[in-house]
Amino acid sequence: MRILIAEDDVMLADGLQYALRRSGFAVDCVTNGTEADSALDANEFDLLILDIGLPRKSGYEVLRRLRGKDSHLPVLILTALDAVNERVRGLDLGADDYLGKPFELAELAARVRALTRRGMAGSPTLIRHGMLSYDQVGRVARLGGEPIELSAREIGLLEIFLQRAGRMVSKDQLVSHLCEWGEEVSSNAIEVYVHRLRKKLEPGGVSIVTVRGLGYSLEKPVSQ
Repeated sequence: MRILIAEDDVMLADGLQYALRRSGFAVDCVTNGTEADSALDANEFDLLILDIGLPRKSGYEVLRRLRGKDSHLPVLILTALDAVNERVRGLDLGADDYLGKPFELAELAARVRALTRRGMAGSPTLIRHGMLSYDQVGRVARLGGEPIELSAREIGLLEIFLQRAGRMVSKDQLVSHLCEWGEEVSSNAIEVYVHRLRKKLEPGGVSIVTVRGLGYSLEKPVSQ
């Protein structure tokens, strides 16, 4: 999962980036509203953490423009402007959640997990795919009830495939959701990550097939 943080407090942004990366998310940061607009136009993200008091263009303007493009990207407003009228304004413009500063990182992490769950198929806490189950809160996968040891990159891949079960996912799409700016991930590296994940899922009859020249697809279970 890839998250964009739009926050002009560099120390706060660095802390958020560090905490979210430790949870296995790919995280990019911008420091003003104009950069946020450009990043949202040029990249695919799974969540936007948006400060309202951004320089050059306010978070409200960024949010208004985003929703004006009919984007359903989950947005968490993070700001010191915690008066009721400010919360109402942000929610009316299309924000999905609102967290006032100061805050605890544990609460932020819980809200991030809740919002990213909404983008996944059916939005349940526990996703089932044949013998595979995936707990979106704990980010734990199991085959036949037994936990599978997955790296952060493999978890990211699994989430993408579960979001698009039965549909083709290109290598470019995988890179855009898994990788941060400046992170070089080759086509060969993606093949290696997919191969490792495939080997861990195959014992449970869960199949990731290669669509030659196009990408990959997580086959739907026969019962589905």
